[in-house]
Amino acid sequence: MDDSSSIGKVSSSTESVATVTSEEFVLVQSSAAGSPQGSGGKPRLKMSCNGNEQLEKAMEEVLDDDDEVKVEKSSVEKMEKHSKPETRVPDPRPAEACPAPSSPTVLEEDSVQFNKLSYLGCTWVKAPRNEAEAQRAMATLRAESAIPIPITLHVPCGPDGSVRIVDQASGTEIASFPIYKVLFCARGREGSVESDCFSFTESYRSSEDFQIHVFSCHIKEAVSRILYSFSTAFRRSSRPADIRDTALSSPPDSDLYTFTVSLEVKEDDGKGNYSSVPKDRDKFYFKLRQGVQKKVVVSVQQMCNKELGIERCFGMLLSAGQKVCNSDMHLLDMESMGKSSDGKAYVITGTWNPNMPAFQPLNEDTPKDKQVYMTVAADLVVTEVVEPVRFLMETLVRVYPSNERFWYFSRKTFSETFYLKLRQQAPERVGQSDAVYEVVSLQREAERSNEERGRLASPTEEEEADEDSDSEISSGTGDVSKDCPEKILESWGGILNRWHGNLSTRPKGLPSLVRSGIPEPLRAEVWQLLAGCHDNHDLLEHYRILITKDSAQEGVITRDIHRTFPAHDYFKDSDGDGQDSLYKICKAYSVYDEEIGYCQGQSFLAAVLLLHMPEEQAFCVLVKIMYEYGLRALYKNNFEDLHCKFYQLERLMQEQLPDLWSHFQELNLEAHMYASQWFLTLFTAKFPLCMVFHITDLLLCEGLNIIFNVALALLKTSKEDLLQADFEGALKFFRVQLPKRYRAAENARRLMEQACNIKVPTKKLKKFEKEYQTLRESQLQQEDPIDRYQRENRRLQEASMRLEQENDDLAHELVTSKIALRNDLDQAEDKADVLNKELLSTKQRLVETEEEKRRQEEETAQLKEVFRRELEKAELEIKKTTAIIAEYKQICSQLSTRLEKQQAATKEELDIVRSKVMGCEHCRDLFSTLGSLQASSPGRDKTSTEPLDEEKDGLKEQLRQLELDLAQTKLQLVEAKCRIQELEHQRGVLMNEIQAAKNSWLSKTLGSLKSSASSSSSSSSTSQTPSSPKEGPA
Repeated sequence: MDDSSSIGKVSSSTESVATVTSEEFVLVQSSAAGSPQGSGGKPRLKMSCNGNEQLEKAMEEVLDDDDEVKVEKSSVEKMEKHSKPETRVPDPRPAEACPAPSSPTVLEEDSVQFNKLSYLGCTWVKAPRNEAEAQRAMATLRAESAIPIPITLHVPCGPDGSVRIVDQASGTEIASFPIYKVLFCARGREGSVESDCFSFTESYRSSEDFQIHVFSCHIKEAVSRILYSFSTAFRRSSRPADIRDTALSSPPDSDLYTFTVSLEVKEDDGKGNYSSVPKDRDKFYFKLRQGVQKKVVVSVQQMCNKELGIERCFGMLLSAGQKVCNSDMHLLDMESMGKSSDGKAYVITGTWNPNMPAFQPLNEDTPKDKQVYMTVAADLVVTEVVEPVRFLMETLVRVYPSNERFWYFSRKTFSETFYLKLRQQAPERVGQSDAVYEVVSLQREAERSNEERGRLASPTEEEEADEDSDSEISSGTGDVSKDCPEKILESWGGILNRWHGNLSTRPKGLPSLVRSGIPEPLRAEVWQLLAGCHDNHDLLEHYRILITKDSAQEGVITRDIHRTFPAHDYFKDSDGDGQDSLYKICKAYSVYDEEIGYCQGQSFLAAVLLLHMPEEQAFCVLVKIMYEYGLRALYKNNFEDLHCKFYQLERLMQEQLPDLWSHFQELNLEAHMYASQWFLTLFTAKFPLCMVFHITDLLLCEGLNIIFNVALALLKTSKEDLLQADFEGALKFFRVQLPKRYRAAENARRLMEQACNIKVPTKKLKKFEKEYQTLRESQLQQEDPIDRYQRENRRLQEASMRLEQENDDLAHELVTSKIALRNDLDQAEDKADVLNKELLSTKQRLVETEEEKRRQEEETAQLKEVFRRELEKAELEIKKTTAIIAEYKQICSQLSTRLEKQQAATKEELDIVRSKVMGCEHCRDLFSTLGSLQASSPGRDKTSTEPLDEEKDGLKEQLRQLELDLAQTKLQLVEAKCRIQELEHQRGVLMNEIQAAKNSWLSKTLGSLKSSASSSSSSSSTSQTPSSPKEGPA
């Protein structure tokens, strides 16, 4: 990015400068056009400075410098300070927005100073590089800032300085920000109130907190110059240096970031809490319990270099095993993620259910003195990095029963150091997102140490040392890359889809893909498909039986296991899983193939298969290679077929490499002296793994004849060295120097390309085979008959001894099996007797149970009959009670009617008496005037009042009689009501007892029937005791 383009961008209507890392700014151009440029292509700023020409000249001087901006005491510093006396207000920023003012004494640094600025304040932002959010912050702070603070802004000229805000009045430094923490700069929109404002965002204390600081410029046009100063400072930090000086000038670890990643496994303690699992004090493996819910805690802490912001964890994965591929790992449920309490590390916690089928190897009781590997990966999204960063850890674990208790263990944390190397993106790609780095490599500390030790010697020196060294390389050396281009993976994906659709035939285009090498993650699947044992369940079950049997060659197998791939970590430990699985496969094959048994060299081929698949599948592929690919035939008949292969190879050399063949003839160097391991171990014993795997790809695809192609390619590439060597030198070259040449993957790839291009016709091989047979027959005919007969006799004796040994073994096995069968028969007879006794007792119990059932059914029928009778009786009693209640109600109704009639008659009689009294003038006057009654004479009174008194007394007597009848009627009504309530209560009790009798058991039912009968009899007697209301007074 040159200066002209930069100034063209920052002078537009709305400009912003963003740093997406701590070392670089990115200019984000808005929709407005660029600024005008002067003659000569140099940028110019036309500034209206209120008649201040001195400022304009100073600005032009700064812009004329295309390489450096150094203004220490320029005319910019001498601008007039129009600082009007005004009252200072408290800092409008939050209490923790800016650091406390430092001492007025500030260290001078190489920077550009800008006066006539006002500080409006700062606020928090969530998107530090969002221009829209910056515009909103400027508008808010511009509106809320009542009294801006006049300040001087110092913008550094280099990447090592700091942006300083100094109070103009006192010269005190208000705040200082390292330039690498400034993330984004922007200015207000043209034509708005904020057009004279600009702002920058900085990372506050951590990578997750961001503040934006807003300023206003008294000289509006100077805003572009301020933004340009920011961009110049950061452009200098990212300016590419001369290629010749890069190695000398840049620090070696400037793009290297160190992380310490710790792993912790926690288990449910049964009380709702999770506690850390213990680790072995010696071998430092995790001690896990079966079937217990677990949590996996990964803590990532950056140790050096500039702090990278970890946004989140993209996923936590877990798998059993070591060096597993991505498809074999399983995603854990995330529980939490975030900063630790001290803010130094990023902690991710995932829940792990070990009972899932995918984690079965980590939930099975581990055999004694064995451990299994566990792989944990955490994919972290880093703000400054394009793709997620995966931290992968491999550790040993042992699984114990769920009730196991540990007494001696270590609580030391399992941690590893990782080195992350980053590379800056191309400038045109940086503005698209916050990420500006690409991952170059991520290495563990051990890997990096090995790589650094390998760099101590130059390639030339290393090759020379290897050439001169007499030491052979160990088998199993070399790393195999798992990386593969996407196009190749897509091609393989299409091939495998078609292949799985029709497993009977190989898809078209498969050989061409195999010749370039099968991708490492797909080798296990493709090898099984090529060998035709992807679904051979019978052979898998047979293997599980074979490993339980004894082999006569266990001693030889044990001796060879320790010498197989000693350079590979999987087979390095004598008690490790690698050697254990390899021993099982070799032992199982020696039992499976009794004719050949175990031969030296088989362990190398089995080890190659074990590196890609479990031992069961590896055994199946080994059987297929030995039987169907013809490798087994090389071991038969005193290696007769192997010598035929040697003859074919020499004949091919004679045709394609005649000079080398002639040289070997002069040296008496025969093929069996250097090619025995090539044929018997398929190049697996000495050559690096990258080459061995590729040869196995071709072998499974094209057959055993591919050995001739590889052998001829090796001889052609080594022709010049072999022609100059003598007999001993040639053997040493084959043994030591030739395998070392192909440790580099590129050299091995070129060799395999050359091998695939060599044509070895099948017809020619058959022709050579016939020649060998003819030659062999002629040698036998020329041989002395006595020697031939003696050799044949020895062969027959050996065969006879082998057959006798087999006969003895079979006889021993027969006797052992008979004894075992007899023991099994005795046990079966004893068991049959016990079962017969149990059967008789069961039959007896069945008869008794049926009799008991019959008795219970009879009792149940009787109880039902009793219940029915009692129910009918109870219903009859209820009917009687109901009739009594109805009769009492009728009597009460009649009494009420009679009472009402008597009251009406009494009233009528009273009315008649009253009318008669009122009809008599004398009586009316007597009742009306008491005085006139008293004035009358006694004689007259006596004669006149006597009839009235008699009538009055009769009426009173009749009235008393009516009142007495009324009282008796009311009393009888109350008694009737009481009897009705008592009968209703007794009826409710009877109903409850009847219901309880229906639902209770036999004992309770009989008691309920007795109580019900007694209560019903008592209620009937009480209901008949009171006299009928009809007997009362009329």
